[in-house]
Formats: sequence, structure tokens, C-alpha cells
Amino acid sequence: MNSSLVGNQSGRPFCLLAISYLETINFCLLEVVVIVFLMVLIISGNIIVIFVFHCAPLLNHHTTSYFIQTMAYADLLVGVSCLVPSLSLLHYPIVLSESLVCQIFGYVVSVLKSVSMASLACISIDRYIAITKPLTYNTLVTPWRLRICILIIWLYSCLVFLPSFHWGKPGYHGDVFQWCASSWNTDPYFTLFIVVMLYAPAAFIVCFTYFNIFRICQQHTKEINERRVRFSSQDGEAGEAQPCPDKRYAMVLFRITSVFYILWLPYIIYFLLESSNVYSNRVASFLTTWLAISNSFCNCVIYSLSNSVFQKGLKRLSGAICASCARQRVAKDSSTSRSKRSSNGCHV
Repeated sequence: MNSSLVGNQSGRPFCLLAISYLETINFCLLEVVVIVFLMVLIISGNIIVIFVFHCAPLLNHHTTSYFIQTMAYADLLVGVSCLVPSLSLLHYPIVLSESLVCQIFGYVVSVLKSVSMASLACISIDRYIAITKPLTYNTLVTPWRLRICILIIWLYSCLVFLPSFHWGKPGYHGDVFQWCASSWNTDPYFTLFIVVMLYAPAAFIVCFTYFNIFRICQQHTKEINERRVRFSSQDGEAGEAQPCPDKRYAMVLFRITSVFYILWLPYIIYFLLESSNVYSNRVASFLTTWLAISNSFCNCVIYSLSNSVFQKGLKRLSGAICASCARQRVAKDSSTSRSKRSSNGCHV
């Protein structure tokens, strides 16, 4: 099934991107650059998000922060796990067999991305409840229920991809390993199972909730503008239509959803095509896989930086770090000046 991905038998290193091989370098240069670059971005971005959440307690009063932190931890682990294919491409010796390493790596990344995808769906449900049932929201969405929901997300993700060890490849995250690319085939029934149990429900929930959120926000905006115009005409002043704040938040959610599916849709389409034996290409396999993994960095940027409270916490943290660096610099300068004065006094 993956015959196009079989390694080169001429002694050259196994590379999914043929253009990455140089005669003077005995490893897959372009793959290593792409993976290491994404790894650095994902790890650094999500560490900043986690650090800001822990240093800004005000952020924890928002229910969506539970899911954002869950995504941040899952995406951070995705970045850390990228070290495994990087070492493999650099021909670093690994104790375990290649088949077991690539299977474990593919399973772990699939589970972590499932956690991230399910968290996105839960965020959309949380916002939907907040807009449709604002009076009972605090009684429906409680901290302990959120913790149970997060636990269910992790358990469900682990169970969904568990059959991959015997049923078939869960995705293309392990195709940087030659065994995964040439010997670990996808199974159309397992692919259908993943789509039905994960991809389709998550996509349906996100589309349904955000569509209704946007529709409700439009209705609220229309009512607010009508009331503003009515009261302004009674007072003899010209009424000026203003958008409802909920609509602005809905547009942020729409942009977030669009970016998510832009990054994941090529991967899912290729996954379906390759599983059904319609199309198979090693360059498409690599590009769609790591384009989807790059969403681990986009999550922390879009979801967190679109939060005004998070921005304040990030500015406060940056200010504290700059102030600490300034104090250390002043202390170092003062200690240097004192040492110079003392040394000058010794020579007098």
C-alpha cells in the first residue's frame, strides 16, 4: 500500500523528501530542519502559555482556560515527542527496534492531537452554553465537571487509537521511519473507525456550535441596534448602530476554526485517499502530516493571544522579567564598580 515510500536501496539515507538529500551530508537535511524548527516553536510557545497561566491566577477564573491549558500540555508533549524522529533522521542510535519506536511515536502523537482536537470541540460547547444559557451557565459548568471532562478526553483519545498496534497505521506521524513508511500499512476500516469516532464528531460539534453562536450574536446585535435607535429617536439624538461584543468574539472563534481546518483538512483528505488506495505520495505524506502538527504552535498563539486577560498576564510577566534583568544588571554594575574601587585602594 505504501510502496512509493520504500527506502532507497543505493545506500543513501531514507528520506521522504528526495530533494533533502545532499551528497556531502549523510542524513535527511530538509526533514531535520523542518521538524527541529517546528519542535522549537511548539515547545517554546506552549511553555510560555503554561507559564503565563500559572503566573496569572486571574486566567483560571475562565472556564475555557481549563481546555486551553489541556491543549497547551498536549501540544507541548507533541513538540517534545518530535525529538524522536529528529534523532532517527540524524542516525542517532536508538535502543528499541525501529518498528516499535515508530508505532509508539505514531500512537502517542495521534493521542495528543486527538486531545487537542477534542479540547477545541469542548471549548466550542462551553461557549455555546455560555451564550444560549447565560443564567444557568455557572451551575451547569463547574470546575469538577470540567476536570471530569478533561479526564474523559484523555481516556477516550487513548482508547480510540489503541487498536492501531494490531489494526493499522493511525496516521503518518511515523513515516520518517522507514519501517513505518514501507511496512506499516493503513487499513481502510480502521481509518473509517477513526473518522467516525473522532474526526467527524469533532467537526460536526465545532461547525454546529460556532454556526449557532454566530447566528445568535447576529440576532443580539440586531436587537441591540433596534433598541438603541428607538431610544435615541425618543431623545431626539441620532442613533448609531454598534456591534455587540459577542459578535466580535464569534468572529475570533470563526478565525480560530478556519485556521484549524486549513491546517488539518489536507492531512485528513490525504489520510482518506491513501487508506482507500486512491493516491499515495511520500512528499504529500510528509507535508500534510507536519502541516497538521504545526497546529500545535498555532493553538497557543491564536487561542491564548486572542484572550485579553492572557495578553495582560503576558505583558505583566514580560515586565517582571525585564525588571528582574534590570536589577541583576544594576547589581552587577555596582559590584563591578566596588571591586574596581577596592582594587584601586590596594595600589595606593
